[in-house]
Amino acid sequence: MDINYELYKVFYHVASSLSFSEASKQLFISQSAVSQSVKVLEKKLGITLFIRSTKKVQLTPEGEILLRYVEPAVNLIQRGEAQVMESSTLGGGQIRIGASDTICRYFLVPYLNRFHREHAGVHIKVTNQTSTRCVDLLESGQVDFIVTNYPNSRLTDRMTSIPIHTFRDVFIASREHYPELMNKTITLKELLQHPILMLDRKSTTSEFLHQLFQQHQLDLVPEIELGSNDLLVDLASIGLGIAFVPDYCLTRASDLFQVQIADTLPTRQLVIAHNAHLPVPQAAKAFIRFFTAETEAL
Repeated sequence: MDINYELYKVFYHVASSLSFSEASKQLFISQSAVSQSVKVLEKKLGITLFIRSTKKVQLTPEGEILLRYVEPAVNLIQRGEAQVMESSTLGGGQIRIGASDTICRYFLVPYLNRFHREHAGVHIKVTNQTSTRCVDLLESGQVDFIVTNYPNSRLTDRMTSIPIHTFRDVFIASREHYPELMNKTITLKELLQHPILMLDRKSTTSEFLHQLFQQHQLDLVPEIELGSNDLLVDLASIGLGIAFVPDYCLTRASDLFQVQIADTLPTRQLVIAHNAHLPVPQAAKAFIRFFTAETEAL
């Protein structure tokens, strides 16, 4: 079917913003031109892509299916344009990174600072999502690479993973509210006698911890599930329970202590993952080289 790419481009902007007026601003064309382009595309495809009302615009089921294919295509074209304009130098261009809030704050900031100092002309764009959601960003072409916890069940064989840091997860508690656990080693079963604070089910950390308890034939029912390790640390500090967090985010926890567990917890890794079937931009290669010389083979 011979359909002009510009029609799909207009569709993508309307579908992403769910607004004809916002799409017209992004595309620098009139709102009527946007509306007309969508109508032409709908006529050529023989389907309705949007449900229009005076208050909002919604994608139809067919529109949602089309967006899942058009979004990666548009991002791939934009990525190709950026690499061509970069002209194999680091004088300009951009680097697009996906990572969780915790990884950004407690691990990536020094590297971002160093990269910015050494390559001031390169624009750095960081998108914060959970480690599982970051895989979606990578698959849709919205980022050049992601920094994620590993194991991550969402990573596929289409992605190359480069280990950059090994860490342990720890259980932490308030010195004031849990003095009986200080200088004491307990089992995972004994730990369940106390309220457990942890990340929500959508995170790789939650997936890891539930699997760990299942391996010991234990049923983990957390007291509180949140989307932020910072909040877990805060709630542990006021004695609401025992929090499960990566050791690299314990930089301000003088009022907390690590609960000693008799069962040895496996280590995990931070990895950089990129699409194995797409070239890695020069700026992204330069950033990855901070962690490993093996990127020369990318």
